[in-house]
Amino acid sequence: MNKYEIALVLSSKADEEARNKILERVTKRVEKFGGTVNNIDDQGKKRLAYEIQKMNEGFYYFIDVDCPPEAPASIEKHLRIMDPVIRFLIVKQDA
Repeated sequence: MNKYEIALVLSSKADEEARNKILERVTKRVEKFGGTVNNIDDQGKKRLAYEIQKMNEGFYYFIDVDCPPEAPASIEKHLRIMDPVIRFLIVKQDA
């Protein structure tokens, strides 16, 4: 198992229910590969560095996970097609 951090920026137009649904889907995808979600850090609504899809604000989340090396590709594939997700990044952390 490797340690990864998933950084998510969700649309400022997404309501709390939609945001929770996205986090739940990410958690299920990690658990599907036998991984675990260690922490979900909700940074709240923040101003974006530059305008994305005519939005100036977004909800920031940082998710720490332990999962096998093949899991991030699958998670990334699903994040790409989720509507409220405007940016994401998955980074392997040093042990």
